[in-house]
Amino acid sequence: MSQYRQSPFANITPVVKNLLIINIIFFIATLVLAKNFDLSRWLAVYYFDSPQFRPWQIITYMFMHGGWEHIFFNMFALFMFGPILEYSLGSKRFLQLYFICGVGAILFQMLVQAIQIHSLTGLFTIPHPEMDQSYYQYAGQQAQKLYEIYNTPIVGASGAIFGLLVAFGMMYPNMELFIFFIPIPIKAKYIVPVYIVIEIWLGVSQYGGDNVAHFAHLGGALLGFIMIKIWGVRGSNNFL
Repeated sequence: MSQYRQSPFANITPVVKNLLIINIIFFIATLVLAKNFDLSRWLAVYYFDSPQFRPWQIITYMFMHGGWEHIFFNMFALFMFGPILEYSLGSKRFLQLYFICGVGAILFQMLVQAIQIHSLTGLFTIPHPEMDQSYYQYAGQQAQKLYEIYNTPIVGASGAIFGLLVAFGMMYPNMELFIFFIPIPIKAKYIVPVYIVIEIWLGVSQYGGDNVAHFAHLGGALLGFIMIKIWGVRGSNNFL
């Protein structure tokens, strides 16, 4: 190998590098401990009124992932968009953006869940959330929905990643990107809105079997937009 050939990982910025490492460590630990200890039960996040909810989960859920494909696409996006944002914002502000978007994502998801629960019961919480699944199985479709909200863990860095994606689109709107299965480059200012519209559509449609927290993605995107506006930062060819 030539001494002048540089590793593609050589220019990864420090915060991005550490986020990648931490996510991979958490993922490997989840796999290694799977037979004896369910790490996701403690580190994934549940609805705030669930008996399984713990306050630290609003942070730790960002480092948990549901499978190889899940972590690959999130980390690939972090690897692609993170370094240029960290260079532009600085490491401190980039880290703030990442966590603000991640926490905001799950809070937005919980808000949507609270609205769903209210539409079913007239309340934002239910009296006995500790009931087991057998009770809900015989209590009808609405009760099944309640069970899913209270007992389905949410994992992944996707909310934070969507915040970074929006920030990137705002700061570098005219940068051309290649998307899987599309052979021509497309400017960021066109790609980002399309992603957001798709997430809104999927979140509202709520197709059966879709276990993706689309409103968490939208919450992260919203926080990314707000933070870039508040900070007033600009990249190149800003169109806003």
